Amino acid sequence: MTTDAERLAHACSRSGLRIAVAESLTSGMLASAVGSGPDAQEWFCGGIVAYRTEVKERLLGLPPGVDPCSDVCATQLAAGARELLGADIAVSTTGVGGPDPEDGHPPGTVYLGWSTETDAGAHLLRLTGDPEAVLQQTVDAALGLLLDRVSSTTATGK
Repeated sequence: MTTDAERLAHACSRSGLRIAVAESLTSGMLASAVGSGPDAQEWFCGGIVAYRTEVKERLLGLPPGVDPCSDVCATQLAAGARELLGADIAVSTTGVGGPDPEDGHPPGTVYLGWSTETDAGAHLLRLTGDPEAVLQQTVDAALGLLLDRVSSTTATGK
């Protein structure tokens, strides 16, 4: 059975695209999953774990005062990682894993961001389960988003 990381590796190898990740919520889990793909050194630029808001601001360009659990934050984290790491496509994770709400956001409120040279945006996910389940669902969804963005970028030209 082919994993999402293997599918991503093959898609990046065929297209020549380089990818990066920026993580808050998943604390390195996404980079680990992406890096497990075959020949990752050829297409995976790397990942940034920016858990604290001030790190997101200083390293990835998040404007002060932006809610760290928002579409604006997710989009900026991806854009910052893409620029900093020299990637063609970057995806980010941010949100509330639980078990308790944070800053008015219920557990399972997750944003995935993406950035390419010509496009950027974010998706809101409402996930359920314990914190470990929320984190795994987030990684799975982020891998799916990476595959989608690689396919879309390949289809429209690099």
